[in-house]
Amino acid sequence: MNNKIRAALALATTCFALPALAQDLVISNARILDGTGNAIERGTVVVRGGRIAASGVNAPGAPANAVRIDAGGRTVMPGFIDAHRHVFQGDAARWLAEQSTANMREFLEAGFTTVLSAIDPPQQILELRRRTESGETLGPRIISAALVPLSRATLGTGTGDPARTDPARLPNRPVGPPAPAIPPEETLAAVRAAAARGHDAIKTLIIVTMDGPEKATLKLIADEAERLGLLSITHAVSVIDTVAAVEAGTDILVHTPHIGQLDEATAKKIADANLPMVSTLGVFVPYFNDANMPLFRDRQQFPFDTLSSAGQGPVNARLLFQAGITYAYGTDTTWAPRDSLEHELRPLHLVFSHEDLIPIMTRNAAIAVGRGKELGTLEVGKVADIVILGSDPLADESALLDVDVVVKGGRVVVGGN
Repeated sequence: MNNKIRAALALATTCFALPALAQDLVISNARILDGTGNAIERGTVVVRGGRIAASGVNAPGAPANAVRIDAGGRTVMPGFIDAHRHVFQGDAARWLAEQSTANMREFLEAGFTTVLSAIDPPQQILELRRRTESGETLGPRIISAALVPLSRATLGTGTGDPARTDPARLPNRPVGPPAPAIPPEETLAAVRAAAARGHDAIKTLIIVTMDGPEKATLKLIADEAERLGLLSITHAVSVIDTVAAVEAGTDILVHTPHIGQLDEATAKKIADANLPMVSTLGVFVPYFNDANMPLFRDRQQFPFDTLSSAGQGPVNARLLFQAGITYAYGTDTTWAPRDSLEHELRPLHLVFSHEDLIPIMTRNAAIAVGRGKELGTLEVGKVADIVILGSDPLADESALLDVDVVVKGGRVVVGGN
């Protein structure tokens, strides 16, 4: 882990708040997958004050008045984390008023206890974060990113989902003169304004142009974000842009490069930067609705001319994983949380084993949202975000969809009866 992420994690730890109504819990008779690679048969997880107090065979220190759950041999693992999500849909104010409560419940029911919003309408996402933190709305922990541009370039063509005509992909990729630069003082002001509003991260989108300002601006943003205790997360979907983001010093890569083939040397260069990378592989895999229509992320007809990314992304993901990158789960969608999970698992299963997916969904995703010291494993002292599954995720491809019980911050929020 690089120094920037360590600094951001240290700041996050000092201001990490547990939810209201945390319980003392004892989950016994459990098959524990703790997120670190351990599998413990017939173990016990003890929770005190919303944190893991013990985990293992005959775990000691069970509080006398704890809520007790007999897992009956079912799998217990850390809560799921979506490290790249878009939460709001349609009119933001109306969605917040009319749909947010039900949608937040859907995240919990799918096993998600933490979600990184990258990006949603600033005022509304910060209000939703406030409501979930206070307990006014029952939902996952929300980490909010604000967008700061790297140049004055106009990216994309036409209207609708920009991934349909991705400007990082030929023939839309800029090949002319460098993109117009943004004055440094304007960039710094934008980062400081995002921090003042209360965002947790700065998101950038990098598509490098010949002799353009993108790398220099990204470095400026990343350095200022670090100074202010914010994470710097970067959208880079081609190999050339991913390398540029690494060289500029971002903290987190929020996409797998799916444009261009990685070679082993480039994969090693990216992995050696010690940055986490988020999957988002399902964007270029058709989603089939109830009428058996193949849809894109924007819920319109799937553009099969982009399907090459559905193969290239997983191949590059595996090369990076083998080179040692911290690879994490994220969807970059607005589908219902369980649907998004099922959809993202399809390309992940192409190149990752059942065993690989446990840390991808938990420990690695916690690192990718800047909360690796607090979340993502069932280690002593960590926040007690826990799911109980009805089937075995090391043997059954659909087991991660089979969520029976969810605990967030020591509070049972789904199931448990």
